[in-house]
Amino acid sequence: MSAGAAGWLQAGLLVVALVAVHRPLGDWMARVFTSPRHGRVEKLVYRAVGVDADAEQRWPTYLRSVLAFSLVSVLFLYLLQRLQSLLPWSNGMPAVESGSAWNTAVSFVTNTNWQGYAGESTMGHLVQMAGLAVQNFLSAAVGLAVAVALVRGFARTRTDRLGNAWVDITRAVTRVLLPLSVLAAVVLVLGGVVQNLSAGTDATTLGGASQFLPGGPVASQEAIKQLGTNGGGFYNANSAHPFEGPSAWISLFQVFLMLVIPFSLPRTFGRMVGDKRQGLAIVGVMATLATASLALNSWAQARAGGAALQLAGAATEGQEVRFGGPLSALFGTATTLTSTGATNSLHDSYTPTGGLLTMANMMLGEVAPGGVGSGLYGMLVLAVIAVFVAGLMVGRTPEYLGKKLGGREMTMASLYVLTTPAIVLIGTAVAMATAAGRGSMLNTGSHGLSEVLYAFTSAGNNNGSAFAGLSANTPFYNTALGLAMAFGRFVPIVLVLALAGRLAQQGRTPATAGTLPTHQVLFVGLLTAVVLVVVGLTYFPALSLGPLAEALS
Repeated sequence: MSAGAAGWLQAGLLVVALVAVHRPLGDWMARVFTSPRHGRVEKLVYRAVGVDADAEQRWPTYLRSVLAFSLVSVLFLYLLQRLQSLLPWSNGMPAVESGSAWNTAVSFVTNTNWQGYAGESTMGHLVQMAGLAVQNFLSAAVGLAVAVALVRGFARTRTDRLGNAWVDITRAVTRVLLPLSVLAAVVLVLGGVVQNLSAGTDATTLGGASQFLPGGPVASQEAIKQLGTNGGGFYNANSAHPFEGPSAWISLFQVFLMLVIPFSLPRTFGRMVGDKRQGLAIVGVMATLATASLALNSWAQARAGGAALQLAGAATEGQEVRFGGPLSALFGTATTLTSTGATNSLHDSYTPTGGLLTMANMMLGEVAPGGVGSGLYGMLVLAVIAVFVAGLMVGRTPEYLGKKLGGREMTMASLYVLTTPAIVLIGTAVAMATAAGRGSMLNTGSHGLSEVLYAFTSAGNNNGSAFAGLSANTPFYNTALGLAMAFGRFVPIVLVLALAGRLAQQGRTPATAGTLPTHQVLFVGLLTAVVLVVVGLTYFPALSLGPLAEALS
């Protein structure tokens, strides 16, 4: 079978699997976040935290709960790394350096999972399990909770209550992420992913040399890493490592795990607002953008320029030869369209056009389908802007799902759209203007700029993947990227919850002949255009100096 045919087969199998689970998983998540009943384990959690699970919160209280929970998580993970040498299962690893510990703590709590270190030579098993893996669950749960709060803002009328953050986070873990992760981990172990508590094994190579093979609880962390769109890797080579990605079908299964919850959440949205067609429209936009990105990325890698690449038949440098170009392109597209950041190939070795597309996926806001929760609430904010644009065209007050979109609502939506580009472009400018920022660049010219731009794009959008030509484990980048991750995560959350509070307070405006139908193909096209034009073109000047200039040269 040719590489092209294999790529189409892999993409087809992925689509069939996602369609098969879209309805049952979406419906299940809708029931999870609308059920009045609390489980026994959940009641113990509420009692330990000291919250009344039946008391719903106004948006400022909901926000304070999310921020307080995240702050405690950062402090806990930072201390766990700093005390690593005193902990069991440290495998002789010293304490993580303070700058790297801060960066890693912020990274995993913000669902970014950027790693400026090699996991197998920096983190012991206990830190991996009790620190990084736990935050993989909790950061994904926070994103899911914020998305559900925004959906309630659309679904509810004349109330100032959005639910209870502690209940939403707990249910996201106990009823969604944990059960699915257990099933995924079993599949990964059966597929050959390592799962043990061994410090490692000395093996003799075919050439007679000795090589140390580190073990660890890999499959359990791999499951939630992909399912929660977290990213990161137990090993430095990430999912290209044979202990994390032992075969092509496991690599394809990992892509499925990245996409399954984000692509099912629009169904949850449709069920909670009482109109399943609205969910279909949102997932239609996501699927359109994802399909276009995959097609372009596959083309860019297969139609590489230059004599050497043409003789090879494709751009194969930095790609795992066991998987081939199409699966590498599929994995790279999925990991940057979501907020996962895991890799089974080296994005720095993609063609200039291929590297541009991975950056563009993140620059669009990771909404096709985006991260767990964050993709849905990002797309809904863009839907608000699309309706507003349509209202300007016909001279009518815009409405979305019966909610009028006035000045305050549009201010919050506009600030949401502007926040991440400001973080990315200002961060890149500061790095390029300072000796500390330029000193970590292994390449100069347009490709060197692309590496720095990619780093801040990945951090600001909470992705976590990287162009590996940048040495980012330095005081400057640990601090700058840590701030980019924190602001890129929590400023949008503040704006989303404020918008949700405003929407929930409104009544329902009846649809009239002048109301824009937001469940039809016309709206799908309009929203797709808004994503590409309003968000994507913000980065065009920076892309012109980086990957576009490199591609044209």
